[in-house]
Amino acid sequence: MLLIPAIDLKNGKCVRLQQGLMDKATVFSDQPAQMAKHWCQQGARRLHLVDLDGAFSGKPENKVVIKSILNAVGPDIPVQLGGGVRDLATIEQYLQLGLRYIIIGTAAVKNPQFVQQACSEFPGQIIVGLDAKEGMVAIDGWANVTDYQVIDLASRYAEYGINSIIYTDIGRDGMMQGVNLDATIKLAQAISIPVIASGGVADITDVQALCRAEKYGVVGAIVGRAIYEGTLNLAVAQKVAN
Repeated sequence: MLLIPAIDLKNGKCVRLQQGLMDKATVFSDQPAQMAKHWCQQGARRLHLVDLDGAFSGKPENKVVIKSILNAVGPDIPVQLGGGVRDLATIEQYLQLGLRYIIIGTAAVKNPQFVQQACSEFPGQIIVGLDAKEGMVAIDGWANVTDYQVIDLASRYAEYGINSIIYTDIGRDGMMQGVNLDATIKLAQAISIPVIASGGVADITDVQALCRAEKYGVVGAIVGRAIYEGTLNLAVAQKVAN
C-alpha cells in the first residue's frame, strides 16, 4: 500500500482545503520544498502535488515552487501533479521539469479525447483524477457536479491506457472523517486498472482498512490533513502499509 503525502500549493504555500473550498484553506508551511523533503525523510515513496491556483485558472501557476520541490527530493522519489493541466504542451513541460506522473482532472471529463491523446503521447505517465459527490463526478475545482457516474467514466479511461485513477470523495476531503472505502472498493472492482484513494484518511485505522482493500485493486492512498495535524504519523503508517 502506497501512502502518498499531499502538498497542495496556493500562492506558493503549502495548504490544505476542506471539501475543496479555497476560502477554507489552512496554511501549513510557506516552504513547500522543505515540507516535501520532510515527508521523504519520514519514508514517503511518492509525493502528490496539486496546483490549486492552476485548478481554478486552468493553467500552471506554481511552476517555480514545483521545481524547488523536485530539486529538494531528488530524482529517486516519483512526484505526481494535478491542477491546471489542460493541454499536451503543459504535460510535456511538466514531465521535462522532472515530474513522473501527470494527473488530468476537469479536462478529462470535458474532453475525453485529450486523455486518449495524452496516453498515446506519454504512455504510463497519465493518471486521471475523478472527484465525486455521492457517486457523481465533480469538475472545475469541485465547483460543479456533473451527471456522469464515476464508474462509467473510469471504465472509458481505462481503455485509453491510463496509469491509474485517483478517486476523491469530496465530502470526506480534508474532513478527517475516514475514507469512503465502500465506494473506493466498488470502483476498483469495476475497472482493470489501479485505484488510489483520496479524501478522509484520519488515522492508522484508516490505513489498516485500506491495506485490507489492496486485494481489490486499491493500491495507494493520498494522505493530507491527518499527517499535517498529527493524527497520523507517516513513519508509523508506512511500516503498517509496507
